[in-house]
Amino acid sequence: MVEHISAIASSAIVPLLAVDHVRKSFSGGALRRRQVIALDDVSLELPADRPIIAAIAGESGSGKSTLAHLILGLLSPTAGEVRFRGRSIESLVRSDGLGFRRQIQAIFQDPADVFNPFYRVDHVFDMLLGRFRLAPSAAAGRGLVHDALRSVGLDPERTLGRYAHELSGGQAQRLMIARALLLRPSLIVADEPVSMVDASLRAAILEALVQLKENLGVSILYITHDLATAYEVSDELFILHDGRLVERGPTRSVIEAPVDPYTRLLISSVPEPDPDVRWQARSADAEAPTSAGAGPQVMEGTGAR
Repeated sequence: MVEHISAIASSAIVPLLAVDHVRKSFSGGALRRRQVIALDDVSLELPADRPIIAAIAGESGSGKSTLAHLILGLLSPTAGEVRFRGRSIESLVRSDGLGFRRQIQAIFQDPADVFNPFYRVDHVFDMLLGRFRLAPSAAAGRGLVHDALRSVGLDPERTLGRYAHELSGGQAQRLMIARALLLRPSLIVADEPVSMVDASLRAAILEALVQLKENLGVSILYITHDLATAYEVSDELFILHDGRLVERGPTRSVIEAPVDPYTRLLISSVPEPDPDVRWQARSADAEAPTSAGAGPQVMEGTGAR
């Protein structure tokens, strides 16, 4: 694995999140004798002393979502260990499930999967308020919900009381960010959070994620196949290929001076938004960009840089 000089190098401080030589395989075939390796010897850390946005990037099938599910405690590793603040996530789920769920929240690719169409959107907040006993009264709980909605740019009066199908894709995704924020987590795992919304809404959602880090101190693991958005919002970048980490480091260093052939191929596959420049994906051994302006073209207006 190629590793650039990193701003989040390991220290004596116990990391917020540690993925330690994790391997995950699944059985397949008629007799379940075939082993499919989704992740192979993956290690990474997120610091506990300051919030960051770390991007996990790679093409479909690279193992990104499997890694997200391991970190969320939805899957168990075949080998290795995932730790949160020094404790195994498997043991945390068993012994302190509610406490763990409050500390690590998820934002998934399609917000429609989270809503029950028979309930108004208020229901996703009411469930959290009751289950986690977040407020001493209904009025106090409603105040917390309003604050969370405003923090992601939603008007509570125009959002609450509606059904999910009455919201736009961008509104629904920001509502899911507000839901995660209501628990004041230390870490949010955002799995392809902008892949199913219009390009015009991506900047608003990415800006909301950046503001969570900047204003509330929440670290975010941003999982994406889109290097342009990773370049725009993340501090640290991890490149996954066929279940293995092939390159890691500060995002600008990885994008502007990639070393691994797969990383160079990903970057060369990002077309320039210029009608006068004919796009043609180059081969994996294409020459890597070297200048500061050679990274992927990114959206303006997220305020991340």
